[in-house]
Amino acid sequence: MCADKWINELWKRKHHIFILIILLFVFWLSWHTYSGRMWIPSLSFYCSLNFDHVRKDGSYLDHLLEIRLPRMNYSQPNIMNPPRTDVLVMTPWFAPIIWDGTFSTDILNQQFKQRDVRVGLTLFAIKKYVVFLQLFLETAEKFFMVGYKVNYYVLTDRPEAVPNVTLKEGRSVVVLKTQSNARWQDISMRRMEMISLFAKKQFIGEVDYIVCVDVDMKFSDHVGVEILSDVFGTLHPGFYKGQRQRFTYERRSESQAYIASDEGDFYYAGGFFGGTVEEVYKLTNHCSHAILTDKANGIEAIWHDESHLNKYLLTHKPTKILSPEYLWDNNMGVPEILKKRRFVAVPKNHNQIRNK
Repeated sequence: MCADKWINELWKRKHHIFILIILLFVFWLSWHTYSGRMWIPSLSFYCSLNFDHVRKDGSYLDHLLEIRLPRMNYSQPNIMNPPRTDVLVMTPWFAPIIWDGTFSTDILNQQFKQRDVRVGLTLFAIKKYVVFLQLFLETAEKFFMVGYKVNYYVLTDRPEAVPNVTLKEGRSVVVLKTQSNARWQDISMRRMEMISLFAKKQFIGEVDYIVCVDVDMKFSDHVGVEILSDVFGTLHPGFYKGQRQRFTYERRSESQAYIASDEGDFYYAGGFFGGTVEEVYKLTNHCSHAILTDKANGIEAIWHDESHLNKYLLTHKPTKILSPEYLWDNNMGVPEILKKRRFVAVPKNHNQIRNK
């Protein structure tokens, strides 16, 4: 009886239902276009998100950013007289090695400023390492990416200790709260995990490149866009002249950081690496998982995150390499090939700083 009554009510409203069906069909038809044997969505916003459709169409090519250099006066490159013959300036995989005299700051600035490049600089100020922040930030404002937008990402367990430093326009200090660890080795290894997490969560929407450095350092000369590339590493000041057999790679095959004695290009420093946000995410995420795998297997790489960085850059060749100018310790003297000391270690007593 109830079913009969419900059917009668529907029959009385059949005209309304019919109109509703027609409206739904018209809306669906406007949303889709018939192509071949199937109906596909065709609203304009869908097309803008459908990368395959855009690439096949090719219309996006008409809107690419054009980088055009203005008229400039500079010395002509001389094929027969290279600027540096005392050092290696190119790897076998055609990645440049950046030394003083091998680049033009003026030309590079003209290119990168047209792209409105934004750079993020990550530094870990855990426990007593916050004491280095003042000098680091003050010297960075003087020498690091001058004229560009910069976010200083300070990862610290003591946000209240971050100093208030006067910054130029377009530059800011972003404090990211993080936990500490009992051992300095664990603090060092967690850097990979934290950088990968924030790269995915925050950096990707705020900057184009990420530069990852140690905080117990100071800038003492120009460090600019000449360092930027998809992924870059820095030659370790203690091993840049060494043979691969003498590098302090992780030599135990049980570790994810293992490198055999007959392998290796260079020994890269854990205190200065970077690249695009996407590439830095891939690098740090890979190293983070490798560190966790080692931990699960009861092994710890000899030089912690630096060991895993070296393994990654062996199997994923960097697209640019920075010379020891970009990471130096003045206690090692000043070799003749070192024309600049751009980023140098601050003298300290490690025993008084670590694990405090």
